[in-house]
Amino acid sequence: MRALTLLYHDVVGGRDWDASGFPGRAAAGYKLDLDDFERHLAAVSAVAARRGTVRDVLQHTVGPPPVLLTFDDGGASAYAYVADLLERAGWRGHFFITTDYLDAPKFVTRAQVRELAARGHVIGTHSCSHPLRMSACSWDRLVAEWGRSAAILSDVLGEPVRIASVPGGAFSRRVAAAAAAAGIAVLFTSEPMVRCRIVDDCVVIGRYALRRGTRAAAAAALASGSLGARLAQFWSWNLKKVAKAVGGEGYSVLWRMAYGRQYAGSHGGPRVPMGEERGRQSG
Repeated sequence: MRALTLLYHDVVGGRDWDASGFPGRAAAGYKLDLDDFERHLAAVSAVAARRGTVRDVLQHTVGPPPVLLTFDDGGASAYAYVADLLERAGWRGHFFITTDYLDAPKFVTRAQVRELAARGHVIGTHSCSHPLRMSACSWDRLVAEWGRSAAILSDVLGEPVRIASVPGGAFSRRVAAAAAAAGIAVLFTSEPMVRCRIVDDCVVIGRYALRRGTRAAAAAALASGSLGARLAQFWSWNLKKVAKAVGGEGYSVLWRMAYGRQYAGSHGGPRVPMGEERGRQSG
């Protein structure tokens, strides 16, 4: 199985970075202005050999790998902007919802999630609380984050939700194994790769992240399958992965000091216990 999957987050108008999804400088680095996203979508649409969804990946069809568009966090822009733009361009997206924030200000509502699914978009979980370092969570917490969030979305949609994406880019085999134990069948990561893997019967699909400031031509190069564009992101990702592994919690602390602010309670939504603050690192 192979897939060319692009990872987006929020899309905002007028460069109002806090208008949708998680607030702060760190989160803003993964959000695109509306005009920029429209340019991305036009460029990607022009070169994608095969548009698809996760369903196409699982069918093992021959030919070029399908290009998938995914959107993490569950910010309000999924409903306000993104879905309409995708549909006009002939796409269906994958929206991964952080369920602790359902119905919170600047995030999608339960009614909007139901409508997105009815319009043919794929709904998955992005965990309950968006842990800063998912791979550092205990086994019990991992299973709870996947299982409880999937159950909430299943209740919203009236059908099983078995698709997820890893928050914070903090993937490990144990994260995938816990997802499988919680009933997740497909797990999207932030690792830039085309070939899918299997972990305990869970299909693991990599993604190529698009950040604020990324040119539309770069998105098009990835969607076209350009080896150079894919290798550039692969090496960049793995260098950062080594830094995270070596730095451990120190890397996260420095990252928050440089870019972020605490998310707990900053948007009027649920707070988290001390030491389990939410954050964002590519996903």
